[in-house]
Amino acid sequence: MLSNTFKAFLNLLNVTNKCKKNIGKCTGFVKGDNSPKTLKDIMAKKYDFLFKLLLIGDSGVGKTCLIIRFAEDNFNSTYISTIGIDFKVKTIDVEGKKVKLQVWDTAGQERFKTITTAYYRGAMGIILVYDITDEKSYENIQNWMKSIKENASAGVSRMLLANKCDIEAKRKVSKETGEKLAKDHGIRFFETSAKASINVDESFMALARDILLKSSKKQGPTGREVKITNAEKKSSKCLLL
Repeated sequence: MLSNTFKAFLNLLNVTNKCKKNIGKCTGFVKGDNSPKTLKDIMAKKYDFLFKLLLIGDSGVGKTCLIIRFAEDNFNSTYISTIGIDFKVKTIDVEGKKVKLQVWDTAGQERFKTITTAYYRGAMGIILVYDITDEKSYENIQNWMKSIKENASAGVSRMLLANKCDIEAKRKVSKETGEKLAKDHGIRFFETSAKASINVDESFMALARDILLKSSKKQGPTGREVKITNAEKKSSKCLLL
């Protein structure tokens, strides 16, 4: 007697062979979606744009926690320091477009600087992060700004995040100070908390929207979108600019 798994495999093989003969008419179903799909639909990419984002800042400011909160809506206070570089992917809706965000997490330690700066080139958005309870991490933002100027593509979109705004009792950097720094550099500013999920989604969405709007200025004379890559919730309690 054939196992259920083997029967399912044979059925899939039969459907695939039929689709090869008539790819436009063959229909099936995508898991979790009851509407019929052609094989062409199933194989089509599921996004309109791919944006590469990069988070930089001193070690311990919460870059990994911000990315995990955004990509997986999760928080774990026991994350170890990132070694080298890592990334997460999330697809979001921006202005009616499916935008796939590839969010790169960089190590903040000096010994990894040679590795991480290599990823600046090609990034369409760079998020600078400091910890409101660590004044040194704020002061070092100027060094990270310099690193962007030296290594990133011209015109890259930037954003400043003041993380851990839920720890108000230990605040060392005022909201006004962060505001002023962002204004001086002409970039957006959000105070965030990965732990309390404050302004995390909002900040990533805002940056993605900025990049999308910037890309719309590069449309061709026919009005068609120009390919810009090779491609591929809460209530806000903290200040944003």
